[in-house]
Amino acid sequence: MIAYLYKKIKLFYRYFKIDTPLLFLIISISALGLLILYSSSGGSLSPVYRQLTHLALATGVMLVVAQIPPLYMKRAAPILMVIGIFLLLMVLFFGSSGGGAQRWLNLGLVKFQPSEMMKVIVPIAIASILSERTLPPRATPTLISLGAIAIVVLLIAKQPDLGTSLLIGASGVYVLFFSGVSIRLLKNPWLNFGLLLGLASGGLHIAWNYLLMAYQKKRILTLFNPESDPLGSGYHILQSKIAIGSGGFTGKGLQQGSQSQLDFLPEDSTDFIFSVLAEELGFLGVLLLLLIYGLIIYRCFSLSLRCEDNFSKLLGASLSMIFFTYVFVNIGMVSGLLPVVGVPLPLVSYGGSSLMTLMASFGIIMSIHKHKGPRYLQR
Repeated sequence: MIAYLYKKIKLFYRYFKIDTPLLFLIISISALGLLILYSSSGGSLSPVYRQLTHLALATGVMLVVAQIPPLYMKRAAPILMVIGIFLLLMVLFFGSSGGGAQRWLNLGLVKFQPSEMMKVIVPIAIASILSERTLPPRATPTLISLGAIAIVVLLIAKQPDLGTSLLIGASGVYVLFFSGVSIRLLKNPWLNFGLLLGLASGGLHIAWNYLLMAYQKKRILTLFNPESDPLGSGYHILQSKIAIGSGGFTGKGLQQGSQSQLDFLPEDSTDFIFSVLAEELGFLGVLLLLLIYGLIIYRCFSLSLRCEDNFSKLLGASLSMIFFTYVFVNIGMVSGLLPVVGVPLPLVSYGGSSLMTLMASFGIIMSIHKHKGPRYLQR
């Protein structure tokens, strides 16, 4: 009986193109996230049930995406990019507003955020452009890639959603980085470095004076001195740091954290859920979380490097790096090392849209690992 079940399970995994170690790690960290969500909600099961629904739907998306050969993704990249840009334009003209931002499209039964789609579409499109020829890429595909990234970043920044626009821009830049591209405007390396540094400084000056809004500037300034406005812009960071520091080595225990349970900590089930974990599970809980994250990132990179074509390698490595960036930005944000940009903690924070995008990314990584060989690359 056991041998029969094992055989059936093995056939199931082989058919659905699932990477078992990666799936196990995803389930592990999702279970930890549900536990912390239960605690942060004061023992209420309602948000846990809703998050379980999100997880079930997102897992279904992952399974579907894992069945799509990378070659089909590469062929569909131009169409996906055009659709994505079109939807971003629709948001600017007809989007729904909320919280001072216009980021959603309301289709009646469904309300979704097109910028979430671009977190996956941009890496696919840039990897498709750069993998057409041998690596490192030449000037033309590099410039086309930079132009496409700039268009998407500007459209999302206009919503305004600076945090998401920068992360999506980074996802495209990661593909360029892994492709081996080098920016060489001058032959002399020192002069070239000086010119690039000057251009970067000029770009920061323009962004600060002409592009960033007042509240965005305030978030950056608050990072360096949150005590200057403890009840305003610095409140989130100060309460988060108190929660993290009070957890100690073993934590206060589930539902025993003063900052989260007494509602001192804002957004304790979404952006600042890491602070709840640190307060209630302490250093050991944080260490466990980081260990699982590290294993997921290592597994994703490992699967990506085993691929046999440039498109799959570039796409898998960039998606792995994006996942690391989300983890780094969220933990840095709640620890007071980075400005507050509203990035959820992957697979732990409550929410459906970002979870769908993450699981789709894992599905792509599973797909590029499982669909290997001439029969998939030469169709």
